[in-house]
Amino acid sequence: MTMQPQTENQPEAAVSPQPATTEVRGMPRRGWLVVAVLVAIFGGVLANGILGRLRASATLRTETDNLAIPVVSVVTPKRSAPAQEIVLPGNVQPFISSPIFSRTNGYLKAWYFDIGARVKKGQLLAEIETPEVDKQLQQSRGNLATAEANLKLAEITKNRYQDLLQTNAVAQQDVDNAVGTYNANKAIVDANQANVNQLEALQSFEKIYAPFDGIITARNTDIGDLINAGSNGNPRTDLFHIAQPGVLRVYVNVPEEYSQVAKAGITATLTLAEFPGKEFPGRLVRTADAITSATRTLLVEVDVDNPTGQLLSGSYAEVHFKVPGQVSTFIIPVDTLLFRKEGLRVAVVTDGKAELVPVTPGHDFGETIEVVSGLKGNESIIVSPPDSIVSGQQVQIAQQTAGGATQ
Repeated sequence: MTMQPQTENQPEAAVSPQPATTEVRGMPRRGWLVVAVLVAIFGGVLANGILGRLRASATLRTETDNLAIPVVSVVTPKRSAPAQEIVLPGNVQPFISSPIFSRTNGYLKAWYFDIGARVKKGQLLAEIETPEVDKQLQQSRGNLATAEANLKLAEITKNRYQDLLQTNAVAQQDVDNAVGTYNANKAIVDANQANVNQLEALQSFEKIYAPFDGIITARNTDIGDLINAGSNGNPRTDLFHIAQPGVLRVYVNVPEEYSQVAKAGITATLTLAEFPGKEFPGRLVRTADAITSATRTLLVEVDVDNPTGQLLSGSYAEVHFKVPGQVSTFIIPVDTLLFRKEGLRVAVVTDGKAELVPVTPGHDFGETIEVVSGLKGNESIIVSPPDSIVSGQQVQIAQQTAGGATQ
């Protein structure tokens, strides 16, 4: 009876070790799974790092390539107007200007007008004392009176001898002598009369008169000054300067390239610094019809009415001419030009690449310049191109904001 429990427990003892064997066998599988998961995670991290580095490297290469492409700003050439304006410096001169000299020597007795005075033609400006001329004139008149007396006596003698010759009371020789004496005395009278006339003319020069209507612009002498007419080789005395400013002559040197359009009759306007915003109309009246070799310019005259005398002679003015354009040209900024040994060039962007285009310059306007050939008008011209730029080089056009600035 006591053995049965043992017999019944034996199978339980024989069966109990099997589950333990199953747990021991399952441990390596879970380890391998963990290892596989760790390997997969590590491989994913490694692959992700490698791919990230590859992407970063590719991005860096792309950015480097993009940075290697220069970013440029471009402009489009502007077509010049059919009629263009040229501005040239001009010298304003009175229509008539003359220095007033004396024709006789003496001392200034009086002057009647000073600078700025408006005078009429024939008005007395000054008087000169000429005592030497006065004495010479007095002596010449005395000589003339003596010669006239001798001529009267010779005439009486001649007439008497001619009457006596009709009755043969005198010889023909005596008559001829009387006639010769009369003719000689008549010549002496004529000579003395001419001398008197000359001295009277010199005496009349004691009074200085205005030669035309105008303004006294200078007075270079005063009472008591010695006046020299220049007859003895000494410098002449400049008494006054008189100018007629009712119409002004403005002389302008026009560059040779405009000489064919600077014709008499074209209009012009004057601007002066002392009259900001105001223009004075004028007209080109004549040209020199010759190019000055020293300056390669054509001298022209522009007349401007100045009835109130507002414009002052001797002023500096800017003269604006409207001249017709001879050819269709374009205007571009001067900082678009490239100076190469082959000639003047501009860099034009075509399909993302730069192309150097030769151009022919025209007139230089300072910040802009005229191009007479080489452009069609629809080009995108690079502003301030680098000196190293070459044809075929890739460029990137900068974006422009609404205000025209580049980004």
